[in-house]
Amino acid sequence: MKPLNDALRQAMRRIGTGDLRAATAGLLRDLTGDRPPPAGDVGHPRPVPARDACGRAGPPPVIEGQWRVVEPADRNATSPEDRIGPSRERRRAPPSETAERAFRTLNFSCEAGSVDYKLYVPDGLETRGAPLLLMLHGCTQSPEDFARGTRMNALALERGFVVAYPEQASDRNPNRCWSWFRPGDQKRGQGEPALLAALTQHLTRVHRLDDRRVFVAGLSAGGAMAAVLAHAYPDIFAAMGVHSGLPVGAAHDVASAFTAMRQGRSVAAQGGARAGTATARAIVFHGDRDATVHPSNGYDVIAQILDSDTAAGSARTDTPERGVSNGGRRYTRIVHRRADDTVGAEHWIIEGAGHAWSGGDPAGSFTDAAGPDASQEMLRFFSDGDRLRRR
Repeated sequence: MKPLNDALRQAMRRIGTGDLRAATAGLLRDLTGDRPPPAGDVGHPRPVPARDACGRAGPPPVIEGQWRVVEPADRNATSPEDRIGPSRERRRAPPSETAERAFRTLNFSCEAGSVDYKLYVPDGLETRGAPLLLMLHGCTQSPEDFARGTRMNALALERGFVVAYPEQASDRNPNRCWSWFRPGDQKRGQGEPALLAALTQHLTRVHRLDDRRVFVAGLSAGGAMAAVLAHAYPDIFAAMGVHSGLPVGAAHDVASAFTAMRQGRSVAAQGGARAGTATARAIVFHGDRDATVHPSNGYDVIAQILDSDTAAGSARTDTPERGVSNGGRRYTRIVHRRADDTVGAEHWIIEGAGHAWSGGDPAGSFTDAAGPDASQEMLRFFSDGDRLRRR
């Protein structure tokens, strides 16, 4: 009995110091003679960490756990459960409060630079295996404004998406436009594409998201940069959503950017819009009265996808479909199918719409509440591709 009593007394002393782990290990050792395995030894070699678009090794191992928010005690509580605060199952926070807690401001840095971003993780979502959507705002916008105008967070909550909103720094562009028009920001491994791709990989690893369901979408300059990312990193992005944007290679400096925005297809005729290939699927929205970015640019974004399909030997058929939104706007939806009958691209032309996010919330900038819901349709399009896993 003496060895047992000594072991128990030693364990109690360790518990008294708060070191429960040492108490348990010591008790097992004293009673059985077993020795705990060395730290990190789990019986198999540690995998070589992957490297992101900035060349950095992956993050350290993540300790997982399940957590419950316990609210402040109710002074009028009568039951033990009430005294420690009601659980989430009994009373959920109001939507606005929940959304505020779930929408955080963060920063990411790597060799390609640094970027602030807002991250929305729906309350209660198990992020392991969840899809990720990277949302790129337009000129003069902020992540908060863009999230408000697109209502993407509310829809992501319904569909179980994690959404990240990178913020263009004013010292990179005074109007906070993404640099889609500069050659150094149109290629893999350079400039803003490298930074945004590295951020995407970082989020995918840290939150253990499904790297086969990573998408990018944007408005105007953000839409143009979304196309750049999908072309430059087809191994990262499975699909793109381009709203009122431009094709890759449409410009090479500020002057040619304004030309492409005003004239659109004349640039494509010179071969600029044919630069690169895209294996990602695409959904494109554009108002036919857009006076900021010529509507023909939407056709050119689609053309780059179709050129890639043609080069791969994929047949395609176009199926025009006309309708009227709940807000009274007429639209034409053109579906482009590949040889295996999967959808390679969708093109939505919104009649009478200008340079604005279709179906957006008027509380945000550059929105058109009357149009069909671009956010809803983009998430539907991305989700429809779940069965088209690329690897």
